[in-house]
Amino acid sequence: MRFDRPVGTLLVLWPTLWGLWLAAEGMPDFHLLVIFILGSITMRAAGCAINDYADRDFDAHVERTKNRPLATGELEPKQALYCFFAASGFAVFLVLLTNPLTMAMAAIGAILTSLYPFLKRWTYLPQIWLGLAMNWGIVMAYTAQSGQLTPGIGVFYCAAICWTVAYDTCYAMVDRDDDIKLGVKSIAILFGEQDKMMIGILQALTLAALYIGGQRFEFNSIYFWSLLPVIALFAYQQWLIRDRSRAGSFSAFINNKWLGPIVLIAIWLGQI
Repeated sequence: MRFDRPVGTLLVLWPTLWGLWLAAEGMPDFHLLVIFILGSITMRAAGCAINDYADRDFDAHVERTKNRPLATGELEPKQALYCFFAASGFAVFLVLLTNPLTMAMAAIGAILTSLYPFLKRWTYLPQIWLGLAMNWGIVMAYTAQSGQLTPGIGVFYCAAICWTVAYDTCYAMVDRDDDIKLGVKSIAILFGEQDKMMIGILQALTLAALYIGGQRFEFNSIYFWSLLPVIALFAYQQWLIRDRSRAGSFSAFINNKWLGPIVLIAIWLGQI
């Protein structure tokens, strides 16, 4: 369930908090803040459990994942399913504390999360589905706080999807050689030597969507100036993946933990 590796949880949590702050136009309701922090932790745990269950026959042959509990035999597959259903059950309890629209959105989110781990067998684009699943919390948080959906939140959702596809392509570059041997698919394999260029395009699309989203919500100029560190982070990540090394690609992935809070601060400043 990866409670000892919080980076993935942060990558789920920060965009969710964007949704809360965008809807509240300031400090969101405290009980919703608690619900969505716990929900982000819980759904990331559920996603990891079902992912390990789906990949149990692959992980032992991949350098990065060979020490996972199912790969080593430390745990049985049914125990991963127990974890998944336990975490999902707690998430259901949390969402019942919100409104009907958010409950409906949660049902969609559960489908997105459950299907993602199996897509790498059928498509070279599982990272896109991951973007849809990991960032659905933006939509749920927005509807929980505001009770409605607006085009503006859709733009921020698109920004988060592009960002996720970019950083998960860096992540896929770490496993590329092993994945090719196993027949597992990813964007990193699909684009081959064009991988760095595609990551750059996705990063540019992220910035463009963040800019348009700021216009949609009529943020002040501080918001737009606050996006400059995002540009710096993306440039640094391009430098890290310059030679496509495992270590550099993984560092580029980890570096994304700083982008989420930067955008959240920008949203807060843009609303002042």
